[in-house]
Amino acid sequence: MEQGLSSLIGLDEAGRGPLAGPVVAAACALPWPCPVAGLNDSKQLTEARREALFDQIVEHAIAFGLVLVEPDVIDEINILQASLLGMAHAWAQAVEAAPGLATAVALVDGNQRAPLPATVDQRTLVKGDARSLNIAAASILAKVARDRYMVAADCDYPEYGFGRHKGYPTPQHQAALNAHGPCPLHRRSFRLAFPAQPPASPQRDGAEP
Repeated sequence: MEQGLSSLIGLDEAGRGPLAGPVVAAACALPWPCPVAGLNDSKQLTEARREALFDQIVEHAIAFGLVLVEPDVIDEINILQASLLGMAHAWAQAVEAAPGLATAVALVDGNQRAPLPATVDQRTLVKGDARSLNIAAASILAKVARDRYMVAADCDYPEYGFGRHKGYPTPQHQAALNAHGPCPLHRRSFRLAFPAQPPASPQRDGAEP
């Protein structure tokens, strides 16, 4: 996909699925040949590897942008539109840092276009974080930035366990919501109430455990 395209900005996001916390969008433009080895979809990398690659991407990128879209905005315009809006703002950050990128091709992960200026050559790329180095770099920036945010939020709301599950709907998170209700970081437009788990059926005498 990237062969023959001289100037590129990859756009991606992290955090569409969680019940709490922001969705984080990133834009990244890397030089060619790419000086960062091992780029891949952030979901395919270990946390330690993502952290190491984050620092390398920040060091070597021509420019990048990172934007957090908070839960109240997600609730107002929905998670898809919040993700695309975040990508547009991240793109603007990258272009502000390197104005020459205003004419770069924007590669957007997925099948939805971001609200970029009409003059931008914008192309969607399904599973782009596994097909484009620039999108992969953006996915790593977004994922690491969001994880760091949620780890910090764990100090303010320790009863929810954000540092472990990062706001995703794990059984632990669901139990905390049932016990404490939502906090200011929760997305009120998402389904936050979960039925209590039914008690386990009693074992009969002599039954297999």
